[in-house]
Amino acid sequence: MKTTTITISRRLFCLAQLFSIDSSPTILRMPALESVEYRRYPVFPMLDLLTYDFMQRSLLAAAMVGGLCALIGVFVVLRGLAFVGAGTAHAAFAGVALAYLMGWPPLMLAIVFGLVTVWITGWVEEKGTMKLDVSIGILYTTTMALAILFIGLMKTYNAEVYGYLFGNVLSVTPEELRIIAALTVAVVGSILLFSKELYFIAFDQEMAEASGVPARRMFFLLLTLVALTVVVSLKTVGAILVFAMVLIPASTAYQLTHSLSTLTWYSIFIGIVCSVSGVLLSAFWDIPSGPAIVLLSTGVFFLSVIFSPKRSRLRLAAN
Repeated sequence: MKTTTITISRRLFCLAQLFSIDSSPTILRMPALESVEYRRYPVFPMLDLLTYDFMQRSLLAAAMVGGLCALIGVFVVLRGLAFVGAGTAHAAFAGVALAYLMGWPPLMLAIVFGLVTVWITGWVEEKGTMKLDVSIGILYTTTMALAILFIGLMKTYNAEVYGYLFGNVLSVTPEELRIIAALTVAVVGSILLFSKELYFIAFDQEMAEASGVPARRMFFLLLTLVALTVVVSLKTVGAILVFAMVLIPASTAYQLTHSLSTLTWYSIFIGIVCSVSGVLLSAFWDIPSGPAIVLLSTGVFFLSVIFSPKRSRLRLAAN
């Protein structure tokens, strides 16, 4: 059987060297050879990439993050909380920047900053002193200014900080994968436990409160789940693009069905497929993973708008 020769980029080769042998700080030496030559089936040119530990972790992280973002995105789209997620992402990045400045665990501090931000915005809206989009806009700019300040106070350049800003799922470590898995289980478990209440407040919070649902607590729970989802996704697509992963799959699914349960399953499926496909494309073509995932999701969204069954029904009704 014929074999093919594929040249893997130096960046991918170095990632394989770094993340498959030891998690302790090491100094990477660039390989002397410009390419690695090995046997494979011609039909599946990317098959050997899956044998690398770092690639397996990347795909697992992308699948978990894509599905989780798409699930929480259903509630975000129905409730109209799009801007909250964007502000939370930048608040979480400020936590990451402070963590690297102080030498603390970045994800833990990102969770703290994200939760504090959404809780403050929820409390301000509840008191009626300010609209939600105004308060999150203020906190959005404030936390981003803090992030820039913390980065400016660092004495040396730290590339890992910018990994959280722009996203680099190919560099997910085993410890980070475990944290992502734990947060994913926590968020999905909470949604399953309070799904009826969360759907109710997503449609009409005032009606839910009048019906005896603890709407205030459920609203703060929803904000908390949004913050945790954003933090989980930082390493995959970065703070700049993270909320696209929450918004786009659910918006795409919304174009395809009127059923709430079908909307949820469509959204999860689209999120997982686009995330995993984006990681594979980024690894094979040596492009950033975050933009690859988001642009692929955006392309699927526009296709759903063009071929939406809802639009077809509207045209038939108009005729």
